[in-house]
Amino acid sequence: MNHPAVAPGRVAVITGGASGIGLAAAKRFVEIGMRVCIADLDAAALADAQSALGRNAIAVQTNVAEFAQVERLRDRAIDAFGEVGVLMNNAGSGGGGGPWSGYDGWQRVLGVNLWGVVHGVHAFAQRMVDQGTPCAIVNTGSKQGITNPPGDTAYNVSKAGVKTLTEALAHQLRTIEHCRVTAHLLVPGFTYTGLTKRSMPEKPPAAWYPEQVVDELLNRMGRGDFYIICPDNDVTTAMDNARVQWSADDIIKNRPALSRWHPDFAAEFARYMQAKTKDA
Repeated sequence: MNHPAVAPGRVAVITGGASGIGLAAAKRFVEIGMRVCIADLDAAALADAQSALGRNAIAVQTNVAEFAQVERLRDRAIDAFGEVGVLMNNAGSGGGGGPWSGYDGWQRVLGVNLWGVVHGVHAFAQRMVDQGTPCAIVNTGSKQGITNPPGDTAYNVSKAGVKTLTEALAHQLRTIEHCRVTAHLLVPGFTYTGLTKRSMPEKPPAAWYPEQVVDELLNRMGRGDFYIICPDNDVTTAMDNARVQWSADDIIKNRPALSRWHPDFAAEFARYMQAKTKDA
Protein backbone atom coordinates (compact mmCIF):
# COMPACT_ATOMS: atom_id res chain seq x y z
CA MET A 1 0.00 0.00 0.00
CA ASN A 2 1.33 3.44 -0.95
CA HIS A 3 1.02 6.59 1.10
CA PRO A 4 -2.17 8.36 -0.12
CA ALA A 5 -0.07 11.20 -1.54
CA VAL A 6 1.67 8.72 -3.83
CA ALA A 7 -1.09 8.18 -6.38
CA PRO A 8 -1.80 8.74 -10.07
CA GLY A 9 -2.39 12.38 -10.91
CA ARG A 10 -0.60 13.72 -7.83
CA VAL A 11 2.56 15.85 -7.99
CA ALA A 12 6.03 15.30 -6.54
CA VAL A 13 8.75 17.93 -6.21
CA ILE A 14 12.23 16.46 -5.78
CA THR A 15 15.43 18.39 -5.11
CA GLY A 16 18.61 16.65 -6.15
CA GLY A 17 16.34 15.07 -8.73
CA ALA A 18 18.79 14.76 -11.62
CA SER A 19 20.65 11.72 -10.31
CA GLY A 20 20.84 9.07 -7.61
CA ILE A 21 17.99 8.57 -5.19
CA GLY A 22 16.19 11.69 -6.42
CA LEU A 23 16.09 10.55 -10.03
CA ALA A 24 15.14 7.01 -9.03
CA ALA A 25 12.24 8.43 -7.03
CA ALA A 26 11.16 10.62 -9.94
CA LYS A 27 11.14 7.64 -12.29
CA ARG A 28 9.09 5.58 -9.86
CA PHE A 29 6.57 8.39 -9.37
CA VAL A 30 6.16 8.77 -13.13
CA GLU A 31 5.62 5.00 -13.44
CA ILE A 32 2.86 5.29 -10.84
CA GLY A 33 1.19 8.00 -12.93
CA MET A 34 2.33 11.04 -10.98
CA ARG A 35 3.68 14.27 -12.40
CA VAL A 36 7.08 15.40 -11.19
CA CYS A 37 9.09 18.57 -10.87
CA ILE A 38 12.78 17.85 -10.45
CA ALA A 39 15.29 20.42 -9.24
CA ASP A 40 19.06 20.31 -9.38
CA LEU A 41 22.01 22.65 -9.70
CA ASP A 42 23.59 20.76 -12.63
CA ALA A 43 21.79 22.09 -15.73
CA ALA A 44 23.10 19.42 -18.10
CA ALA A 45 22.18 16.54 -15.80
CA LEU A 46 18.81 18.15 -15.18
CA ALA A 47 18.05 18.33 -18.91
CA ASP A 48 19.04 14.69 -19.40
CA ALA A 49 16.87 13.62 -16.47
CA GLN A 50 13.86 15.55 -17.72
CA SER A 51 14.23 13.97 -21.14
CA ALA A 52 14.35 10.50 -19.58
CA LEU A 53 11.27 11.19 -17.46
CA GLY A 54 9.10 12.32 -20.37
CA ARG A 55 6.16 14.65 -20.76
CA ASN A 56 4.93 14.37 -17.16
CA ALA A 57 8.08 16.04 -15.82
CA ILE A 58 9.39 19.56 -15.63
CA ALA A 59 12.85 20.61 -14.50
CA VAL A 60 13.87 23.75 -12.62
CA GLN A 61 17.54 24.58 -12.10
CA THR A 62 17.76 25.42 -8.41
CA ASN A 63 20.38 26.21 -5.82
CA VAL A 64 18.61 25.03 -2.67
CA ALA A 65 21.01 27.06 -0.52
CA GLU A 66 19.19 30.18 -1.79
CA PHE A 67 15.68 30.59 -0.33
CA ALA A 68 14.46 32.75 -3.20
CA GLN A 69 15.33 29.97 -5.65
CA VAL A 70 13.41 27.40 -3.61
CA GLU A 71 10.40 29.73 -3.52
CA ARG A 72 10.69 30.02 -7.30
CA LEU A 73 10.78 26.23 -7.53
CA ARG A 74 7.55 26.03 -5.52
CA ASP A 75 5.86 28.61 -7.72
CA ARG A 76 6.96 26.87 -10.93
CA ALA A 77 5.63 23.53 -9.71
CA ILE A 78 2.28 24.96 -8.66
CA ASP A 79 1.94 27.02 -11.83
CA ALA A 80 2.58 23.91 -13.91
CA PHE A 81 0.59 21.34 -11.96
CA GLY A 82 -1.67 23.16 -9.48
CA GLU A 83 -0.56 21.40 -6.31
CA VAL A 84 2.22 19.52 -4.53
CA GLY A 85 1.51 16.12 -3.03
CA VAL A 86 5.04 14.94 -2.22
CA LEU A 87 8.07 17.09 -1.42
CA MET A 88 11.44 15.35 -1.28
CA ASN A 89 14.13 17.61 0.15
CA ASN A 90 16.86 15.35 -1.17
CA ALA A 91 19.68 17.55 -2.54
CA GLY A 92 22.94 16.84 -0.77
CA SER A 93 26.67 17.49 -0.79
CA GLY A 94 29.67 16.05 1.02
CA GLY A 95 33.28 16.97 1.57
CA GLY A 96 32.77 19.55 4.31
CA GLY A 97 35.48 19.59 6.91
CA GLY A 98 36.66 18.65 10.39
CA PRO A 99 35.87 20.44 13.64
CA TRP A 100 38.28 23.29 12.83
CA SER A 101 39.20 22.68 9.19
CA GLY A 102 37.59 23.23 5.81
CA TYR A 103 35.62 26.38 6.64
CA ASP A 104 34.51 26.90 3.03
CA GLY A 105 33.39 23.28 2.92
CA TRP A 106 31.35 23.84 6.07
CA GLN A 107 29.56 26.75 4.41
CA ARG A 108 28.81 24.76 1.26
CA VAL A 109 27.68 21.55 2.96
CA LEU A 110 25.47 23.26 5.52
CA GLY A 111 24.08 25.51 2.79
CA VAL A 112 22.90 22.56 0.74
CA ASN A 113 22.27 19.78 3.25
CA LEU A 114 20.72 21.74 6.09
CA TRP A 115 19.61 25.12 4.79
CA GLY A 116 18.34 23.44 1.62
CA VAL A 117 15.94 21.40 3.73
CA VAL A 118 15.01 24.38 5.90
CA HIS A 119 14.25 26.36 2.75
CA GLY A 120 12.16 23.52 1.33
CA VAL A 121 10.08 23.22 4.49
CA HIS A 122 9.60 26.98 4.76
CA ALA A 123 8.63 27.33 1.11
CA PHE A 124 6.26 24.36 0.80
CA ALA A 125 4.90 23.16 4.15
CA GLN A 126 2.17 25.73 4.82
CA ARG A 127 0.97 25.56 1.21
CA MET A 128 0.71 21.77 1.48
CA VAL A 129 -1.20 22.02 4.76
CA ASP A 130 -3.60 24.53 3.24
CA GLN A 131 -4.38 22.24 0.30
CA GLY A 132 -6.31 19.94 2.64
CA THR A 133 -5.21 16.89 0.65
CA PRO A 134 -3.02 13.94 1.71
CA CYS A 135 0.61 15.08 1.35
CA ALA A 136 4.05 13.96 2.45
CA ILE A 137 7.33 15.76 3.11
CA VAL A 138 10.40 13.52 2.91
CA ASN A 139 13.74 14.87 4.12
CA THR A 140 16.89 12.90 3.33
CA GLY A 141 19.10 12.43 6.36
CA SER A 142 22.03 10.12 6.99
CA LYS A 143 23.19 7.55 9.49
CA GLN A 144 26.15 9.88 9.97
CA GLY A 145 23.72 12.41 11.43
CA ILE A 146 22.72 9.87 14.09
CA THR A 147 25.92 8.06 15.07
CA ASN A 148 28.37 10.84 14.05
CA PRO A 149 31.41 8.86 12.89
CA PRO A 150 34.75 10.71 12.85
CA GLY A 151 35.68 12.27 9.52
CA ASP A 152 33.43 14.80 7.82
CA THR A 153 32.13 16.70 10.83
CA ALA A 154 30.38 19.29 8.69
CA TYR A 155 28.37 16.59 6.92
CA ASN A 156 27.45 14.96 10.24
CA VAL A 157 26.28 18.28 11.67
CA SER A 158 24.19 19.03 8.58
CA LYS A 159 22.44 15.65 8.70
CA ALA A 160 21.95 15.78 12.47
CA GLY A 161 20.21 19.09 11.86
CA VAL A 162 17.98 17.50 9.22
CA LYS A 163 16.97 14.80 11.74
CA THR A 164 16.08 17.38 14.39
CA LEU A 165 14.19 19.57 11.93
CA THR A 166 12.20 16.65 10.53
CA GLU A 167 11.26 15.37 13.98
CA ALA A 168 9.98 18.84 14.90
CA LEU A 169 8.16 19.08 11.57
CA ALA A 170 6.35 15.78 12.16
CA HIS A 171 5.31 16.92 15.63
CA GLN A 172 4.10 20.31 14.40
CA LEU A 173 2.05 18.78 11.60
CA ARG A 174 0.26 16.38 13.91
CA THR A 175 -0.79 19.22 16.21
CA ILE A 176 -2.70 20.96 13.39
CA GLU A 177 -6.37 20.05 13.39
CA HIS A 178 -7.42 18.12 10.28
CA CYS A 179 -3.88 18.30 8.86
CA ARG A 180 -3.29 15.66 6.20
CA VAL A 181 0.45 16.22 5.72
CA THR A 182 2.94 13.73 7.13
CA ALA A 183 6.71 14.04 7.51
CA HIS A 184 9.28 11.28 7.02
CA LEU A 185 13.03 11.03 7.62
CA LEU A 186 14.72 8.98 4.89
CA VAL A 187 18.07 7.58 6.03
CA PRO A 188 19.73 5.61 3.21
CA GLY A 189 22.37 3.01 3.83
CA PHE A 190 25.39 2.62 1.55
CA THR A 191 23.95 3.57 -1.84
CA TYR A 192 25.62 3.62 -5.24
CA THR A 193 24.84 7.16 -6.39
CA GLY A 194 26.56 9.71 -8.58
CA LEU A 195 28.68 10.85 -5.65
CA THR A 196 29.82 7.28 -5.03
CA LYS A 197 30.63 6.69 -8.70
CA ARG A 198 33.26 9.42 -8.63
CA SER A 199 35.52 7.20 -6.55
CA MET A 200 34.05 3.78 -7.36
CA PRO A 201 33.46 3.13 -11.10
CA GLU A 202 31.68 -0.16 -10.33
CA LYS A 203 29.03 -0.74 -7.68
CA PRO A 204 30.52 -2.31 -4.55
CA PRO A 205 28.76 -5.52 -3.46
CA ALA A 206 27.80 -3.88 -0.15
CA ALA A 207 25.88 -1.02 -1.75
CA TRP A 208 22.23 -0.79 -2.66
CA TYR A 209 21.05 0.73 -5.91
CA PRO A 210 19.03 3.96 -5.57
CA GLU A 211 15.96 2.09 -6.78
CA GLN A 212 16.18 -0.20 -3.74
CA VAL A 213 16.19 2.82 -1.45
CA VAL A 214 13.09 4.20 -3.20
CA ASP A 215 11.33 0.83 -2.85
CA GLU A 216 12.08 0.88 0.87
CA LEU A 217 10.93 4.49 1.14
CA LEU A 218 7.57 3.88 -0.54
CA ASN A 219 6.93 0.68 1.40
CA ARG A 220 7.69 2.32 4.74
CA MET A 221 5.75 5.49 3.93
CA GLY A 222 2.79 3.28 3.10
CA ARG A 223 3.10 1.75 6.58
CA GLY A 224 3.15 5.21 8.12
CA ASP A 225 6.74 5.05 9.37
CA PHE A 226 8.54 8.25 10.27
CA TYR A 227 12.08 6.87 10.61
CA ILE A 228 12.94 5.10 7.35
CA ILE A 229 16.43 3.80 8.07
CA CYS A 230 17.54 1.62 5.17
CA PRO A 231 19.83 -1.38 5.44
CA ASP A 232 22.16 -2.31 2.61
CA ASN A 233 23.91 -5.47 1.48
CA ASP A 234 26.43 -5.24 4.31
CA VAL A 235 24.66 -3.54 7.22
CA THR A 236 21.49 -5.10 8.58
CA THR A 237 18.70 -3.38 10.49
CA ALA A 238 19.87 -5.18 13.63
CA MET A 239 23.34 -3.71 13.18
CA ASP A 240 21.94 -0.22 12.64
CA ASN A 241 19.78 -0.51 15.75
CA ALA A 242 22.70 -1.66 17.86
CA ARG A 243 24.94 1.18 16.66
CA VAL A 244 22.26 3.77 17.38
CA GLN A 245 21.73 2.30 20.86
CA TRP A 246 25.48 2.36 21.59
CA SER A 247 25.67 6.02 20.57
CA ALA A 248 22.76 6.94 22.84
CA ASP A 249 24.35 5.01 25.68
CA ASP A 250 27.46 7.19 25.45
CA ILE A 251 25.35 9.87 27.12
CA ILE A 252 23.52 7.61 29.55
CA LYS A 253 26.69 5.80 30.65
CA ASN A 254 28.91 8.90 30.55
CA ARG A 255 31.40 7.31 28.20
CA PRO A 256 33.87 9.39 26.17
CA ALA A 257 32.40 11.07 23.11
CA LEU A 258 32.22 8.72 20.10
CA SER A 259 33.37 5.82 22.24
CA ARG A 260 32.63 3.42 19.40
CA TRP A 261 35.86 4.67 17.82
CA HIS A 262 37.81 5.02 21.11
CA PRO A 263 40.60 2.42 21.42
CA ASP A 264 39.78 1.78 25.08
CA PHE A 265 36.27 0.64 24.11
CA ALA A 266 37.09 -1.33 20.96
CA ALA A 267 36.84 -4.77 22.57
CA GLU A 268 33.69 -3.89 24.49
CA PHE A 269 32.01 -2.57 21.36
CA ALA A 270 32.92 -5.71 19.42
CA ARG A 271 31.42 -7.92 22.15
CA TYR A 272 28.33 -5.72 22.29
CA MET A 273 27.74 -5.93 18.53
CA GLN A 274 28.21 -9.68 18.54
CA ALA A 275 25.64 -10.08 21.32
CA LYS A 276 23.12 -7.71 19.72
CA THR A 277 23.28 -9.26 16.25
CA LYS A 278 23.96 -12.96 16.89
CA ASP A 279 20.36 -14.01 16.26
CA ALA A 280 19.57 -11.44 13.56
